[in-house]
Amino acid sequence: MSSDASRQDRERFLAAVPGAAESVRNTIRVSWERSRAASVDLDRPTPAFSPPANRPSSLTRAAAPVLDALAAELINEPVCLILTDAKGLVLWRSEGQTALLRALDAVSLAPGFTYSEAEVGTNGIGTALEVGQAILVDGAEHYTGDLTRFSCAGALITHPVTGGLLGVVDITTQSELSNQLLLSFAKLAAARIQERILDESSMLDRALLGDYRLACQHSGGAVIALGEKVFMMNSVMQQHFDAGDQAAIIDQTRDARGRRRPYTALAELPSGLTARLSYQPTFVDELLAGGIVQIKPHRARPSQRRAISFPGLAGDNPVWRRTAHEVLDACARREWVIVEGEAGAGKRSIVRAAQAEGAGGRRLVTLSAETDVVDQAAAALDAGADLMITQAHLLSADCVDGLAELFQSVHDDLDPRGPWIALTTLEGAPTEHWGVQLLGFFPRTVRVPPLRHHLTDIPALVRVLLDQVGAAELSLSQAALNQLMRLPWAGNITQLRAVLGTVSRRRRSGEAGLEELPPVCRSTVRRQLTPIEAMERDAIVDALALHDGDKLAAASALGMSRATIYRKIRQFELSG
Repeated sequence: MSSDASRQDRERFLAAVPGAAESVRNTIRVSWERSRAASVDLDRPTPAFSPPANRPSSLTRAAAPVLDALAAELINEPVCLILTDAKGLVLWRSEGQTALLRALDAVSLAPGFTYSEAEVGTNGIGTALEVGQAILVDGAEHYTGDLTRFSCAGALITHPVTGGLLGVVDITTQSELSNQLLLSFAKLAAARIQERILDESSMLDRALLGDYRLACQHSGGAVIALGEKVFMMNSVMQQHFDAGDQAAIIDQTRDARGRRRPYTALAELPSGLTARLSYQPTFVDELLAGGIVQIKPHRARPSQRRAISFPGLAGDNPVWRRTAHEVLDACARREWVIVEGEAGAGKRSIVRAAQAEGAGGRRLVTLSAETDVVDQAAAALDAGADLMITQAHLLSADCVDGLAELFQSVHDDLDPRGPWIALTTLEGAPTEHWGVQLLGFFPRTVRVPPLRHHLTDIPALVRVLLDQVGAAELSLSQAALNQLMRLPWAGNITQLRAVLGTVSRRRRSGEAGLEELPPVCRSTVRRQLTPIEAMERDAIVDALALHDGDKLAAASALGMSRATIYRKIRQFELSG
């Protein structure tokens, strides 16, 4: 089709003339429809800006030599090479003719800008991502007017092992210089980048496998290897630990993935054992290949320890049970304690439950470190109450001084049945400003595990939390409970309570099924989603629910192609 004909078709389409764009190829016409549905600016592209991360990735490491070599071959040609990530964020742009670079700057086709179809309409980068294949968008085939000056060929870069989408390599030139060879060059560059990624991946996997074999030979114990896409465990692991213990150990190793420093952790296992997990990273030069975890039984827990029966505290997972009993032991001995953990993990709940069980009926006063707590703490202690101060990492310098003086006066009384005091704080929060003055009063620190380390407690927690939000007549189906137990729970028990509050606002009784969980619970992806990604996930979940799981109908309602909605479902690991 001639450039003039394409321009006329575009103008007729934008003017909503009946039957417009019938002669336009289907891929472009559907892309125009998506662009219009997304309310893309007709005249000037307005891509969002977010500076690309400076840390090299497997994509940028593999692409750099390929694109540098291709740029050198095309040094005298009026073209520009562009590399983006899987969302269309421009990571790199080649040097070239000054006039072309200025024209690209004028439309913000530069590092840091996102050239997704939803941002700027039909274009070689965003449309390639939408349709899931290489494409040449020629001149007037662009949706936005300012982009019709260009022709751009975009080819997808996928991981050669996993098939995951990594990004796009794009070649852009002035529209009057368009040539089908642009697309061939883009595809060739993408293929070469994928070959280098495969080489690097193989190199990293070989290094990880080598360390794994050495660990298996020398330790004689259970060994796990963790890579970006690799997970291996030896036969000793399978012989020495039953299925329940293996699941608990594997769950603990998730925290090791991606770490660049060695670390050691203890894992309480369902069988009654405590295992020591020692992690050692594997590098190839500066590249992290993964890590090796060696597992050794540490000790057996006393079998006479009774199950938790504390008021308001649900769950019988060994990790959770051990934590509660440690706080209970401290309370029974009147031993002051610091309770640390992630936000929402249940620190205050454990302190309250342990104090109610082990304090012989004494009252517990809870104060927040965000307030001026010294006078209130003194009044509570004078009245014979026990004391919990939450968020101790937020204590001001004046409060630290006042509490140190108050705590010293309590210690000087030498009363073995004196008040019990607990501080709660975020795990990893700095203690320099209060530690020197206060830590000496607290001989014990107990770490509350995140919810992802005791997922088997979710059914019991759900029952207690539903009662707390006023939904005593409501229960969840087994499918819904199973889904909740697959999630990473970055917000821990607080996030679970919020989810159940959402469910209970929709219905008060009966059994809520998987389809009644909010969208945040339908995705099992463990990385933190951006706000835009979360909105996109929620929209897809709602559309699928509205159309009874019909993916084609949901895609149509959202203005997506079939390939896009399937890719998004895989990306967000949506279930149901």
